[in-house]
Amino acid sequence: MGRCMKTTIDLPDHLLIAAKKRAAETRSTLRELVTRGLRREMHEPRRPRRRPIRWISVPLGLPPKLDLSSREKMWEWFESER
Repeated sequence: MGRCMKTTIDLPDHLLIAAKKRAAETRSTLRELVTRGLRREMHEPRRPRRRPIRWISVPLGLPPKLDLSSREKMWEWFESER
């Protein structure tokens, strides 16, 4: 395995308990479970992030011409307002 470095990680209790259970179920150690997870995270290509939601709020309700009947119509309106 090569050289190892010790470190401390603060985890939520429920996550640590679930990780210890998974390690026991797979007959591996917590160290092996964390190492596999970190390797997977570091080697898999990153997924593109979703565009943030643009919330629309106006004092008198929905803007005129905004059609909420379909996503396509909403996106057309968003694009036209840019």
